[in-house]
Amino acid sequence: MNISTPAWALPLALILTVSLACQTNSSQEEKQENSTDSTTQVEPPPPPPPTVPLHYIMGKFEPSKDSNFVKIAPAYTTKSNIYLHKEAYKAFLKMHAAAKEDGITLRILSATRNFNSQKGIWESKWNGSRKLSDGTNAAEIADTNARALRILEYSSMPGTSRHHWGTDIDLNNLNNPYFEKEPGIKVYQWLTANAARFGYCQTYTPKGPNRQDGYNEEKWHWSYLPVAKEYAASARQLLKDEDIQGFAGAGVAPNLKIVKKYVFGVNPECLD
Repeated sequence: MNISTPAWALPLALILTVSLACQTNSSQEEKQENSTDSTTQVEPPPPPPPTVPLHYIMGKFEPSKDSNFVKIAPAYTTKSNIYLHKEAYKAFLKMHAAAKEDGITLRILSATRNFNSQKGIWESKWNGSRKLSDGTNAAEIADTNARALRILEYSSMPGTSRHHWGTDIDLNNLNNPYFEKEPGIKVYQWLTANAARFGYCQTYTPKGPNRQDGYNEEKWHWSYLPVAKEYAASARQLLKDEDIQGFAGAGVAPNLKIVKKYVFGVNPECLD
């Protein structure tokens, strides 16, 4: 006996078929959209505009005439007429007082150095009138790249020094061995344990896997990060090797990738 499909069931079957087809197409479209979304690369947001002008980054100003900088009182330094960024100075005064309570005396040997000051240091070493720390006369090194690299062990090219920023200070002594025995070791131990509480960071730690470029270790060199990070962030956008000009030996700056390897060849904890 043949059983025929009721006439009323045909429209219902057609409706179900069309509905299933629509659901299948919708599912396929969603998969395609999801697949497209997963392969689309989202562009990172652009960096914020620089907050520090290039002439400040390169030290091309006079700190004694700038309201952002203050003269360091004689009680805290071995020199006269040296300046520091006012925010870095406030933090140093607090750090100095805390160290004093623990029997540690901090003395600033060097602070803000503008372009011309750094030029004097650099060119005296470049031309041989000032010997390097190991007694070498750099002027006797004929290859200019090699000569610059020897000076760059401890001295910055003008326009690239963090001392331009007024955020960095040299404390107590300019030789690492001083901080490895009494009385310097107590100073260094106190700084490594406490300086971060006041915003300061040792800029040039020993070279190794975490810091392959830049100057040699300087146990005396400390940077006030809340302000230094602003300068560094602007330097990333504005400062180029080609900007490093106006002194003897400047022509080798692009060869040595000065900005990448020296301006940013610092302790990773001090980076922006």
